[in-house]
Amino acid sequence: MFTDMVGYTAATQLDEGAALGLRREQEALIRPLISKHQGRKVKSTGDGLLVEFDSSLKATECAISIQRKLHHHNDGSGGNPIDVRIGIHLGDVERQGADIFGDAVNIASRIQPMAEPGGICVSNAVHEQVWNKISEKLEKLAPTSLKGIRMPMDLYRVVLPWTGLPIRSGRPEAAGIAVLPFTNISPDPKDEYFADGLTEELITVLSQLPELPVIARTSVMQYKSTTKPVSQIGTELGVATLLEGSVRKAGNRLRVTAQLIDTATQRHLWANSYDRELDDVFAVQTEIARQVSDALKIELRPAQAARLESRSAVKPDSYLAYLKGRTLLAYAEQSSMKEARVQFELATRLDPQNAAAFAGLASVIRRAGWFYERRPREEWDAEGRRAAARALELDPDLSEAHSTQAMILWDDFDYPATERELQRAISLNPSNAEARFVYALVLEDLGRAEEALTQYRLAEAADPLGREALQFHARLLVWLARYDEALSVIEKHRLVTGGSVGTHELLSDYYRARGDLQRSLEELDVVIREQQGGGGPQDWNELTVAWRHILTGDKEAARRILRKLEASPPGPLTMAFVGWWYAELGDADACFRCWQRSARDRSLPAQALVLDPQLDHIRKDPRFRALLHEIGLA
Repeated sequence: MFTDMVGYTAATQLDEGAALGLRREQEALIRPLISKHQGRKVKSTGDGLLVEFDSSLKATECAISIQRKLHHHNDGSGGNPIDVRIGIHLGDVERQGADIFGDAVNIASRIQPMAEPGGICVSNAVHEQVWNKISEKLEKLAPTSLKGIRMPMDLYRVVLPWTGLPIRSGRPEAAGIAVLPFTNISPDPKDEYFADGLTEELITVLSQLPELPVIARTSVMQYKSTTKPVSQIGTELGVATLLEGSVRKAGNRLRVTAQLIDTATQRHLWANSYDRELDDVFAVQTEIARQVSDALKIELRPAQAARLESRSAVKPDSYLAYLKGRTLLAYAEQSSMKEARVQFELATRLDPQNAAAFAGLASVIRRAGWFYERRPREEWDAEGRRAAARALELDPDLSEAHSTQAMILWDDFDYPATERELQRAISLNPSNAEARFVYALVLEDLGRAEEALTQYRLAEAADPLGREALQFHARLLVWLARYDEALSVIEKHRLVTGGSVGTHELLSDYYRARGDLQRSLEELDVVIREQQGGGGPQDWNELTVAWRHILTGDKEAARRILRKLEASPPGPLTMAFVGWWYAELGDADACFRCWQRSARDRSLPAQALVLDPQLDHIRKDPRFRALLHEIGLA
C-alpha cells in the first residue's frame, strides 16, 4: 500500500514549516490504524508511506479506515485539511534489509496517483480478493496505462461517500445523460433561440436530480442538426441515455415533445408530448425531469422533489428575453455579448423578480468587462456586483449566481469566500462544468494541485468537448512533470479543437519541459503563423514573438517588445505575462514591477506564480512573499 499526501510539494514551497507540521499530524493520525490492521511500515516516502500487509483484505480495510479517519478529521478540525491518495497492489516482493523491492512495489506506486484526493485505487488482483468481503462498492475505471508498465491495467476505485463523481470512461455504459439540442419546428425560424434556450434550461433542471451527471451545453450544442447515430453520440459523450425532442412555439402556445433513449440499445425508455401555454414552461421542465427520474429509477428525496417544484414563475416576455440572452452569451463574441446584455436588461425590466436574468446580466457584464470594455474597471465591476447580489437575493439556490459571485470575490483575492461560493455552486449543480473549471484554477492559486486535477477531470466529465478545462489541465500536468498524462490530455485537446493554436501552445510548452527545444520552437512557429494570419489580439501576437526570442537566446529583441508592451495600454492579463517573461530573462526588478501593476488591476493569475517550476528562482526573492500577501495567498 502506498499513501501520498495531496498538494504537499506545493504547500512546502509556500510555507515549509506549516507543511512539515501537517505531515507529522497526518502520520500521527494514520500510524495507529496501520498497526490495528497488522500492517508494517516499510518506509516513509517524504509525504507518504509504503506499507505491507499479509493479505489484500487487511490492506483494503486499513485504507478505508485511514480515509474515514481523515475525512472526519477534516470535517471537524477547522484547520488545513489533510487529503491522501492510496494505491494498493498484490504481488511478490524482494527483501533487502528492512526495505522491499520488485514489480509489485513499482506497480503499487503507479496505482496510487490514479486515486482521487481522499480516495483509494486498487489493482484487479486486489479486487479479486476483496470484492465480496467489504461493504464498500468497487467501481471499475477505464483501462489505464501506468508509467513504466507496458500493458494497460484494470483498476478499481473504492466508492466512499465523500469522494467525487466517477470519471466518465467514454463508453456508452457509463452513467449520465446528455440533452441534445431540441429541434425548432416553430412557424417562425427566428424562434430557434427558444429551442436552444429550452435545451439549456432542461440541462439545468436535470442537474438537480441526485447522482445523475449531466453533460454541459458546450458539448451538446456541437450535436445540433447532427446525423450521428445515438450509439456514437453516447460513446463520444460517455453517457448511458440521451434526451432529445422538439419545440413548437406559436404566439403564447407551446408544444414540446421529448423522448429518453438508451444509447447502448437505442431503445426508447420514455416519450411524451406537452401542449401548454408559455406561462407553464417551468412546469413542463419539471414534469420532464420527474419522468426522466422515474424512467431511470432515480429516487427523489422530499427535499429534492420540493426543490424541483420551487422555481418561481417568471413573466413570459421576460423569460423569452432571458432565453435570447443565454443563447447570445454562449457565442462569447463582442457583438453577441453586447446584444446578450440588452436582452438580460430587458428581461429584468419586464420582470424584476427574474433571478436567472440578473445572474445572466452579472455574467455578461463581467465577461465583457474583462475582454472588451474600455470604460474604467470600477464602473462595470460595480454594475456586475449589483446584478449578482440581486440574483442571489431573489434565489439563494441559483448555482450560476454563486459561480459569478465566486469570480467577483476571486477578483478581490478573497480566497476563503471564493471557495465557499464555488462549493455552494457545485453542491447545487454537480454538473456545473464552469464552476468546476474555475474551482480548479482557484485551487492552483492555493497550491492544491492534486485537488485541482480532480476538479479538471470532473469538469471534463461534465463537458467532454469543452476546450478550456483540457488546456489548463494539460498545462498543470506539464508543471507537475507528469508528462505521459499531459500528452494524453493534449491529444484530447487536439481532437476536440481540431488542432487549434492552443494545442500547439501546449505542445511547445510540453517539449520545452522535456528538454526538446527544437520541437518546442517548431510548435511555437505554428502558433506565430496562426496568430498573425488570424487577426488575434496584437498583445498576444507580440508576447508570443517575445517568447520565441527568449527561447532562442535573443534577449535584447525580447526586451524591446516587452518594453513596448509595458509602455502601452495593456490588454487583459498582458502585464502578468510581461512580468513572467521578464522573470525568464532574469530581470527580477522588471518582473515584480509588472506583477505588482497586475495585482493593482486585479488581473494577476496566480497559478504560474505558485506552481510553474520555471519560476522557482523568482520565488526566492523576498518580494515574492510580499506579492503573495498582497493577493491574499501569503
